Amino acid sequence: MNKHIEVKSPKMMAFILMLGAFIGLFGETALNMALSNIMEQFSIAAATAQWLTTGYLLVLAILVPISALLMKWFTTRQLVIGGLGISLAGALLAALNVNFAVLLLGRVVQAVGTGLLLPVMLSVMMLIFPIQKRGVVMGLMGLVITLAPALGPTLSGVIISTLSWPYIFWFSAIFYVLLIAVAAAKIDNVSEITKPKIDLSSILLSTIGFGGLIFALSTMAEEAFSSPKVWAPLLAGIIALILFGVRQNTMAQPMVNLRVFKYPMFTLGTLTMFLGILIILSTGILLPMYLKGALFFSAAMAGLLLLPGNAVNFVLSPIVGALFDKVGARRFTIIGFIFVLAGNITFLATISSHTAAWQVVVAFMILFFGLTMVMMPAQTNAMNQLPRELYGDGSAAINTLNQVAGAAGTAISITVFTSGQSSYAMDFPGAAQPEILAAGIKHAFYFITGISVVGFVLSFFVKKPGEVKEVSPAAVKTTEPARL
Repeated sequence: MNKHIEVKSPKMMAFILMLGAFIGLFGETALNMALSNIMEQFSIAAATAQWLTTGYLLVLAILVPISALLMKWFTTRQLVIGGLGISLAGALLAALNVNFAVLLLGRVVQAVGTGLLLPVMLSVMMLIFPIQKRGVVMGLMGLVITLAPALGPTLSGVIISTLSWPYIFWFSAIFYVLLIAVAAAKIDNVSEITKPKIDLSSILLSTIGFGGLIFALSTMAEEAFSSPKVWAPLLAGIIALILFGVRQNTMAQPMVNLRVFKYPMFTLGTLTMFLGILIILSTGILLPMYLKGALFFSAAMAGLLLLPGNAVNFVLSPIVGALFDKVGARRFTIIGFIFVLAGNITFLATISSHTAAWQVVVAFMILFFGLTMVMMPAQTNAMNQLPRELYGDGSAAINTLNQVAGAAGTAISITVFTSGQSSYAMDFPGAAQPEILAAGIKHAFYFITGISVVGFVLSFFVKKPGEVKEVSPAAVKTTEPARL
């Protein structure tokens, strides 16, 4: 179960995969600071511009579960170079931005490339490093998963203020070119090619399920829940996901082996990561709005104010990884969620239209101090309980739910924020716009704090895989194919 595969350059393979995934995940939030500029340049409404972020998440959520199948059809080398090449094409399209349609197409194409790279990264890391080194490796991977979307507003704010927003994509394109050149020489094939039968029903149900769910969550930020634009795709998505789950559990060779969720620590770790990503993406879209709209900081300054929190993540992630085997996931997640709660409570206590900048910086640092101690241990503990043959399926499941979490966090936090603004404006008709905006942000942080409480409770149920009753092979054995 824990035997690793020998490759020529494991560290270089890890570097290529992590940097490729970092650029892709950075793209999730990189345009948050530029949305107002893009709206002005193309004369579009906020609802239209928001699809630059939503569309990205939508494509990722659709493609990531399919990638579990692709990993059984194509070699590691083909998927990595292919993913980087597709990402490069998307970045170039977006950088050229002939019109809004081309920009959106570029985002979608880039998301396809990222959707290929993410599951491959996690699966390959589990295969090429022995279990005693996984703590450090997964610490670095946790850094990629949390730092990239959190750093998006910071870096893009600086780029927008010093150059212009298309340079976000030009810089990404340069990195993709360099990574492709190195990947061609350093990536070894480690995946097992079995070429299972392609089940079109599973692909269709997965696409409708995750696509409908994220579309509904994203539309909910602008439409009432009673609107057919919200409940119709939500209902279709839920029904499709139920049918998808039933089909996977009755197939001899499922597209994604959902039996990974029979492993309790995998399920708990995946859920913990879901909550963590939800918090990261929620704060990632709320704080830039707050700093720019209520406290009147420029895009560059707003980005720089978020930098110390990201620096905490950068410094702490390798340390958490190195200490993981000694401290264990349970202690890290409990202590981590205590800090996450403390950070959110600090935001609730200080957010207003005249909050001092240092208070925002400190609260964000506390929040990310905690998140860094939650994310990597949760993911590593989850994957460590799986047998090697399920790494690809586990990776696809985690990454898919991470994208759903990102979309849910973005959509729900904006919905709660809008509701908070409306309530405050009704209660205080004479309030200035910065006060109304700050009240909406504070309202949204009640939701984020509630999520943190749920995570804190879950952290007490974390155990090491060796402390959990082993799942028998019969419990995860596939059955004969079913027919829909």
